Amino acid sequence: QVQLVESGGGSVQAGGSLRLSCVVSGFTERSYCMAWFRQVPGKEREGVATVAHYGGTSTSYIDSVKGRFTISQDNAKNILYLQMNSLKPEDTAMYYCAARQNWHYCYPGSRVDFSYWGQGTQVTVSS
Repeated sequence: QVQLVESGGGSVQAGGSLRLSCVVSGFTERSYCMAWFRQVPGKEREGVATVAHYGGTSTSYIDSVKGRFTISQDNAKNILYLQMNSLKPEDTAMYYCAARQNWHYCYPGSRVDFSYWGQGTQVTVSS
């Protein structure tokens, strides 16, 4: 059974940093796409950052977080991270990690669905 469990959310002031973690268990695919999404109540869920692993690795970000957020993995520990620096109030959202086997079209905004989702961790940035 695949499980994704996020942690690391919290409340910070604008300009601060947080690192989100997503512990992945039961997901043993060699090629995959993993992602961080966020959602604000009343708005559509938004893909923030993705990492595709297919022998090589490639990452992708939405424009609003480029240069501030970094997606990374600790493959030995099966953990997906999202390092968030220079946080802004508009980054406030519930953040989710997701995974799927299909590594194609692995970028924020892709219409390919994800098979597995975590329960989310709240990030609140105050001005």
